[in-house]
Amino acid sequence: MTTQRTVGRVMTRAQRASRVIAVVALFAALCAGPWLAGAQGVGSPDLILFGGKIFTADSTNAWVEAIAIRGDRITATGTNELMRALAGPATRIIDVGGRVVVPGFNDAHDHVGAARFAMMFTTVESLTPDPTLGQVLDSLRIAAARAPKDTWLRTDIGMRFLDDPTARRRMLDAAAPRNPVLLWMWTGHDVVLNTAALRALGIADDARNPVGGEYERDDTGRLTGRVSEYAAWASLRQLYSLVPDSMIVSSLRRYAADGLRFGITSVQDMNGYLDPATTVRVMRAARLPIRFRVVPLPMTDVNGRRTTAWATVDRHPSPLTVVSGSKWILDGTPVERLAFMRAPYVDRSGWRGQLDFPEDTIRVILAEALVSRQPLMLHAVGDSTVRLVLNLMQQLAPDSVWRALRVRIEHGDGMGAELLPVARRLGVVVVQNPSHFTLGQELIRQRFGSVPADFQPMRSLLMAGVPLALGSDGPRNPFINMMLASTHPMNPAEALTREQAVTAYTRGSAWAEFAEGEKGMLVPGMLADVAVLSKDIFMIPAQELPGTVSVLTLVGGETAYDAGILRTMGRSQPKK
Repeated sequence: MTTQRTVGRVMTRAQRASRVIAVVALFAALCAGPWLAGAQGVGSPDLILFGGKIFTADSTNAWVEAIAIRGDRITATGTNELMRALAGPATRIIDVGGRVVVPGFNDAHDHVGAARFAMMFTTVESLTPDPTLGQVLDSLRIAAARAPKDTWLRTDIGMRFLDDPTARRRMLDAAAPRNPVLLWMWTGHDVVLNTAALRALGIADDARNPVGGEYERDDTGRLTGRVSEYAAWASLRQLYSLVPDSMIVSSLRRYAADGLRFGITSVQDMNGYLDPATTVRVMRAARLPIRFRVVPLPMTDVNGRRTTAWATVDRHPSPLTVVSGSKWILDGTPVERLAFMRAPYVDRSGWRGQLDFPEDTIRVILAEALVSRQPLMLHAVGDSTVRLVLNLMQQLAPDSVWRALRVRIEHGDGMGAELLPVARRLGVVVVQNPSHFTLGQELIRQRFGSVPADFQPMRSLLMAGVPLALGSDGPRNPFINMMLASTHPMNPAEALTREQAVTAYTRGSAWAEFAEGEKGMLVPGMLADVAVLSKDIFMIPAQELPGTVSVLTLVGGETAYDAGILRTMGRSQPKK
């Protein structure tokens, strides 16, 4: 009896202690959530997601079971028990059924118009990723026979076509004499046009090269139809800005809907395809349901860079859209041998690629950023290009000044190991694109002789303390890009872990756009941009990642996409 009473008293004390701990924890959660959320104020959550495997992207508390949301902000995170205890009578409580939950993906580098504004074209499907001249001409003849006169014909080409000096304007004229033809090099740095297309775009045979671009000519001085770099982008901008606004708006909305199904809640668009006035007009009309950052890509003409074209545009054309920063493209890619390298290309004797702008112009671009304090993005691929940028930055201002500006190197394939300490000191952010890792080791060996040990860095960037963000610049499925980031088929030593890849795609991308205080993590005070995923992306084999989708995507706490989870898991389970 005495022993039983003693055990009873001990159990009672343990139970009391447990209750005290629970009450203290609950009190802390109740106080901490609204306080950390700042402007949200005190009150019950509007929504609780529980029963999940929630990756917060916060290195101090990477995994939780549940999150509470009030308004557009996360107010608390923690265990299922603690979060459910916060619920009020009107709180929606959703059991996500053990699914993985992550911050909404932030695509740090996309080109929205590249494939979305093409409804005015008859698009010819390429039979292979790298078709021959004969294959392209056969396809164009068939399409031209079916398409009305003056309808644009478009198809993609690769290096076999571009390297063939006969694959130019005269051949295209013979295949499609009644239609303008646009052949798109899949790297995005060259197009080939026929005579009808050149005329439609107002490009005369005596056209002068714009700064940073080139109209290729034959031995007689006649345009061949190949148009490169800023000459190509100016032509495409002129063309795409002729597309009716209604078509562009519809395309933008489809793009946003597709992104939400993948859990993409933010996009940073390198806007090279629409002029400033058209951009603002269509963004205002579209009112996209995702956070959309338009990054101006100013054009050039024969007199120089047109730096004032975006100066007076509306910077907030719709509630979730902002126009900020500027991007300049300094070189091309290794594919078309335009990345500017220290050593010559193995397959073109004496040729090192080229800069789009002279060194003095790049110096001016950097100096302008120091004065304007506006975010600066620089496409720099070749090892010589990256080195030049970092050297000029060191010459122009102290490290502390540059760190505040977070200059972005887009791609940065040639940022070798010896440059990483400099990049870290300067506060440079590298935005990498995993789809580029599919170029193939064989192609890179053809260009360089071997794959450089530090080519297309990612892991070494993180180890050196250089901020890393991920963007698509190709397939927009983030899970394809995550597969490539976590395997890195070009350079496996630079592969990331799954956690590192998700963090770079969320928190890293937020840092790259000065939004780290608003999004990129699932912690109290942050915007409730959330993706509930169909698969456990941290555990499944890499080859299964591309089949993942979002089953529930929230933007600012609002349901932007629902694949049925609200129905199957219970739309509302108010506290009893």
